[in-house]
Amino acid sequence: MSGGVDSTSCALLLKSKYEISGYFMRLVQPDIALQQARVEDIAARIGIELHIIDLREQFEKKILAYFSGSYFDGLTPNPCMLCNREIKFGLFMEAILAAGMDSIATGHYARVQETNGLFHLYKGIDSDKDQSYFLARLTQSQLGRVLFPLGDMMKEETYALAEKNGFMDFRGIESQDVCFLGPESLGSYLEKRLPDRALPGPIMTRDGREIGRHGGLFRYTIGQRRGLGIPDATPWYVLAIEKEGNIIVVGKEDDLYRDHIGIKNVHWLAGLPPVHQTGYQVRIRYSHRGAEATVNRIGEDYFRLTFSKKQRAVTPGQFAVIYRDDEVIGSGEIFLENDTQSSS
Repeated sequence: MSGGVDSTSCALLLKSKYEISGYFMRLVQPDIALQQARVEDIAARIGIELHIIDLREQFEKKILAYFSGSYFDGLTPNPCMLCNREIKFGLFMEAILAAGMDSIATGHYARVQETNGLFHLYKGIDSDKDQSYFLARLTQSQLGRVLFPLGDMMKEETYALAEKNGFMDFRGIESQDVCFLGPESLGSYLEKRLPDRALPGPIMTRDGREIGRHGGLFRYTIGQRRGLGIPDATPWYVLAIEKEGNIIVVGKEDDLYRDHIGIKNVHWLAGLPPVHQTGYQVRIRYSHRGAEATVNRIGEDYFRLTFSKKQRAVTPGQFAVIYRDDEVIGSGEIFLENDTQSSS
């Protein structure tokens, strides 16, 4: 339980069918005390026991270290992907199951179906709220113990269910993208964590000309145009962030488009890569709607995704999630091959 409408509605749905308990994951968040108090109040109103699982130390080691280190290595990480696998459906789930529960249920908008002993992950019915992207790193053993009661519901139905049960104050409240930042800016947060690595360096064009200075690699991401401080007739955009040499590489709008990318640390939900190369939609970030692509194995843990239409601002460190229709097939961490840059 997180204190939001989704986990609250999830509990309300399940209480009429099962014997349930609430569990709250205590992490490193600025407003954690207020959030815990809100969850305690919700659990009491629903009429269920609430248990607190303290995972602050593990969250620091597994998620915050990865998050900060990635930015200083010139990558743009996705902490939710790692947190879901290692913390929420990892250590948190293990604690819940060890306490005697049969399954863990969350308010994610996604669906799981079992076929011949294999668990398949699908998009939620509400395409605007679908969260299957963030669950693409889950294992078969994890998928086999989860319930997503909201996967077949629209968000408006979730609000209506909560309000029918007397919870009238959820509208307009959405969880933060990065829960541990609070009101602090990303740049300020990162500079405090690793001040020795916040080094200025050159901003260079693709042909090797230095045309400006940057205030630290961690302040930039692919496709960024603001904050570069380089006047010109047309905007400059960040094309690459190079840890070696501490360099920001910039170019023009057309330079942001790529027709194929590499993925590593690949995870296939069925345990094996797909047999066919075609017929896939790939999302290169959560907000991306998906693009048609082929999937080709290049090495042991290295696949190339080739898009039928060039994609803008592909970002190393983010995850490409591969779908066949509504089903999540697999995912991998994006990296950019040297020969893939091409102008539109």
